[in-house]
Amino acid sequence: MQRYSRWYKYLVTAACLVAGNSLLAFLVVAFIMPFDIIMGGTTGIGIVMERMWPGLDVALVVLVLNTVLLLIGWAVLGRKFFVTTVASSVMYPVALGVMERIPGIDSLTTDSVLAAIFAGCLMGIALGLVMRVGSSTGGMDVVALVLNHWFHLPLAALVYATDFVVMGGQALFCDPELTLLGLLVLVLETILLDRTMILGKAQAQLFIISDRYEEIREALLWQAEVGLTMLVSESGFLRQEGRGVLCIVPQRKLYDVTELVCSIDPAAFITIAQINEVRGHGFTSERIALPAEEEGIGARV
Repeated sequence: MQRYSRWYKYLVTAACLVAGNSLLAFLVVAFIMPFDIIMGGTTGIGIVMERMWPGLDVALVVLVLNTVLLLIGWAVLGRKFFVTTVASSVMYPVALGVMERIPGIDSLTTDSVLAAIFAGCLMGIALGLVMRVGSSTGGMDVVALVLNHWFHLPLAALVYATDFVVMGGQALFCDPELTLLGLLVLVLETILLDRTMILGKAQAQLFIISDRYEEIREALLWQAEVGLTMLVSESGFLRQEGRGVLCIVPQRKLYDVTELVCSIDPAAFITIAQINEVRGHGFTSERIALPAEEEGIGARV
């Protein structure tokens, strides 16, 4: 089982890297390049430096920056990050060359605003697919990942901040309209990146307070088959002691669980919050089979 799980993770990682880099190459060729929309990343830094020091080779600047950042990522984030990022560094230019040879790909739209909207949305999805498996497309993404590792700040916000700084430098030399289109791409990229990073990982957290907590506990364990934690509670006004039921459920089971609780105690106090990611038994590792306390029913928590 452990070997199967390891190979499954490898396949998911490879699929996300191929899909993310292919999508990134597509949007650059189809929407960014035809309209000269400004971008962040080391390419943007190279453009700024070339404008400040004419004659400077942009490709050389990008190569040096990517190499330095890749080594920093290896030192901070580990060997897996280094290997998968090197893989992305190879996949992206290959995918870019393939996309450039597709007839008519650069004429999908003549509207620059529509191109910026599609570019931003697809870029957020592409980067999210790559980053959610612990990799990077290289360049300034490494800076965001390192800062996220050190300070635990939101990854999407860090990507937004680093790209904003780079694009701000390009804005000094570019047409104002292209700058605005670049900002539109950046905003949409940040939104979609954040949503892609948590796609499929979000769960619902329920906290239930009721005098009939024991009945609710039994129903959730043996009927809804969800894991839960019992917490000691005390009412604020009467200072009466009781028990609170805390459980994490998939979004698809949220309605059934709340209806089950209300069928036992219509006056139950229930709070529901979204949890962006859950780890542990029953979520990211195999569920544990436990014998039921009554009726000999097996449960999995």
